[in-house]
Amino acid sequence: MARVVVLGGGVAGHTAATFAADWLGKEHEVVVVTPNSKWNWIPSNIWVGVGQMSKEEVTFELAPVYQKAGITYKQAKAVSLNPEGNASSDKPFVTIEYTGQGKAGQSEDVTYDYLINATGPKLNFAATPGLGDANGLGEFTVSVCTADHADHAAHEFTKCIEKMKKGERQKFLIGTGHGMCTCQGAAFEYIFNIEHELRKAGVREMADLQWISNESFLGDFGIGGLHMKRGGYTASSRLFAESLYSERGVKWLIGAHVNKVEKGKVHYELLDGSMGEQEFDFAMLIPPFAGVGLKAYNKAGEDITATVFAPNGFMKVDANYNAGAYENWKASDWPRTYQNPTYKNLFAAGIAFAPPHPISKPMTTPNGTQIFPTPPRTGMPSGIIGKAVAHSVCDLIKKGPDAHLHEASMAEMGAACVASAGKGLFDGTAAALTVYPVVPDFEKYPGLGRDLDYTFGEIGLAGHWIKHILHHMFIYKAKLNPGWTMIPE
Repeated sequence: MARVVVLGGGVAGHTAATFAADWLGKEHEVVVVTPNSKWNWIPSNIWVGVGQMSKEEVTFELAPVYQKAGITYKQAKAVSLNPEGNASSDKPFVTIEYTGQGKAGQSEDVTYDYLINATGPKLNFAATPGLGDANGLGEFTVSVCTADHADHAAHEFTKCIEKMKKGERQKFLIGTGHGMCTCQGAAFEYIFNIEHELRKAGVREMADLQWISNESFLGDFGIGGLHMKRGGYTASSRLFAESLYSERGVKWLIGAHVNKVEKGKVHYELLDGSMGEQEFDFAMLIPPFAGVGLKAYNKAGEDITATVFAPNGFMKVDANYNAGAYENWKASDWPRTYQNPTYKNLFAAGIAFAPPHPISKPMTTPNGTQIFPTPPRTGMPSGIIGKAVAHSVCDLIKKGPDAHLHEASMAEMGAACVASAGKGLFDGTAAALTVYPVVPDFEKYPGLGRDLDYTFGEIGLAGHWIKHILHHMFIYKAKLNPGWTMIPE
């Protein structure tokens, strides 16, 4: 019997674990280690954050789902890896520390034959002084990164509406809280849902909405922007975004690194090196991501963390980490199998893998501060990669060490994104986009880097309906309800 250990129960980890259990059957064991007791459909947190959904609608308990699937579930966080075993045994293991199941604080060494690291990110609020504590519940700002964060944000947002109804003008600041943030998309959705709810509440004229982000232009989204077919013509995401912000009366400040947050005020540096301040009454700023801080040790107990993980804490995989300057970057630098180059029974999926370099062009201020988006690996790419990695591990177990590894390069992968711009059955809107490939390939598609036959977008009510359907469809799939394997990632 082989044991597959999956670290993390998010989109990538849950996908990898459930497919592995389905394909391997009872002859082998699948273990999921995650500190959370609940699964969260994160794309809908933005609706929780404006009070249009409850946190119960975007989460469910993991234990009964894993019991149904025959998966061993450990509510714990991974602390360290010993991919060579130790002085007592050659069997590799991961050290975990329980966070629940009546064992909080207890440690355990869990051996494995194959390990899939899908831990996702550490929400690095501490990178910006004043942005938030370790739990993300900042004294001065709110967050929508988790269901609990979003629930807290909704309560604070309601207070603002009450103040506006009493005649008190409010300033809303939404965007990224650091110069090296990912997930501009979540903040993009949130500011337009805020704007939509203010209009519904009849207080839009009492609100000032300000966008702040580390993008060098609106519509970068961490993928270097894109051109897409829309209404029979080709438009840039920059034009698309600027038009939407202008139509909704949202001001924007871009190329900004938030370096400090105080009560009612952020301090920032711009790409030209200048410094500024922005006041607010309500702020939601996405924190930067980092690896969760796993350590790695060899058989002698020596620290080999730098061998297994990149400096940012994400796991090294089959990527080209020596591409050098921006001018040398190629689509082929990106990983295909997500297998660790040193330990062949280690894989990473979703946000947990270390990208070879950003997708957006790197920018540095005259003061030496880096300000540009780091590459997104969330949503559809996470699910696709998780499934591919699970397929590889299952084949290695069933067919032996020479089995073909399945590939899911983001440079050869298309992705669909539905970004809400306001929730409502008849007045909701969302931007529905498809991008192919996610990582632009300028050798294959000179000029724009993407295939315009498969890169297109529209915004409207139909997009909102699609996002709402996807909410229910993916929760249905994640609960392993009948036919779940037929629903695509």
